[in-house]
Parts: sequence; structure tokens; C-alpha cells
Amino acid sequence: MNLMPKLSRKDLYSLEEYSEIRDDFRTRVMAHKKNRRLDLGDNLVLFFEDRLVMHYQIQEMLKAEKIFDADGIQEELDAYNPLIPDGTNWKATMMIQYGDVAERQQMLTRLVGIENQVWLQITGHDKVYPVADEDLERSTEDKTSAVHFLRFELTPSMIADIHKGATISAGVEHQHYNMTLDTIPGNVAESLAQDLESIQ
Repeated sequence: MNLMPKLSRKDLYSLEEYSEIRDDFRTRVMAHKKNRRLDLGDNLVLFFEDRLVMHYQIQEMLKAEKIFDADGIQEELDAYNPLIPDGTNWKATMMIQYGDVAERQQMLTRLVGIENQVWLQITGHDKVYPVADEDLERSTEDKTSAVHFLRFELTPSMIADIHKGATISAGVEHQHYNMTLDTIPGNVAESLAQDLESIQ
């Protein structure tokens, strides 16, 4: 059973309702997102998505674009629902961040393929590499994108060990960006465990 069913129109607030609760809702989501961020070195960040984060993203889009018709709302649902994890995986937005514009442009040409070389590892198991950018191609042979969408698919035994408290490590294996994080922060690990169904 998927812990995070996809969002539907009945889950959303109307524009009027959202305007009334927006500040409180945003405060709750921002606090939640602190447990969903994983820094991999100084210039690469994974933001793990889930149902609450996607709910917020959709509400913000509806508000910004003043969308209230059924077709428009469904378009936003169709765009964001695929980023909600399915109970056997983690889904993340990966961002490559360099403050200097010229350096960023240079590094995006050097880091081609990096989206496939990020990994997560549960103690006692093989590294898990992501399926990247399933919705559309974001890189060329000459340049990678600053933003990628990643899906890390886990085996039942990995999920079982995570629920038993197994350590999660992470890293990147690109020739121009190589790093290892022996243990991801506890608050992130705890939040990610909640994305996964219990394997009986």
C-alpha cells in the first residue's frame, strides 16, 4: 500500500481558502522541508519530494496563476503528482548551485552526466543510482542542466533494513565532482524512512 496516494482536486484548497491559511501552511511546509534537504558537498543539493511538498507547490502555482478551472487544476496535478514517492522509492529534485554565473556555466559543461552518478547506499546493500529525468531530457552531450529530477528505486530488503534503523550514506562519483557522505543527517534519514511502506 502506497503511504502517499496521489493528490486529487478534493485534496486542494480553493483560492479563497488558501489565501486564509497560506501563512500557517507555508510555515509548516518550510519546517518539514528542512528534513528533506541533503547537501552533497558545497554545490549539489538533493531536495526529497513528498505529498506535503507537492501539495504546497500546486497551491502556490494555482495562486500565482489564478487557476480555478477544473482543466487548469488537473494540469497542475498531472505535473506534480509524479514527484510523489510510491512507497518503494525516493524522489528528489537535484540542484547544481554555483553563486558565480560564469563558474556555474563552466561547471555545467564539465559535469555532464552527473545526474546518473549520484548514489545512496543502505548499509549492507549495493549503491542505488537514480533513474534521472523521466519526464524530459535535461542535458545535452555538451552541458548538463542545473536542475534534475531523480528517482531512487529500493529493494524490499533495503526498505526492511531502513525501517530497522540501517545507516544511509550518499555520494557522487563524477570525475569533476567526487564526494562521499558516510552518514546522512539523522533528521533526513528519519523523514525518508517515512516515505517507504513497511515490507511484511
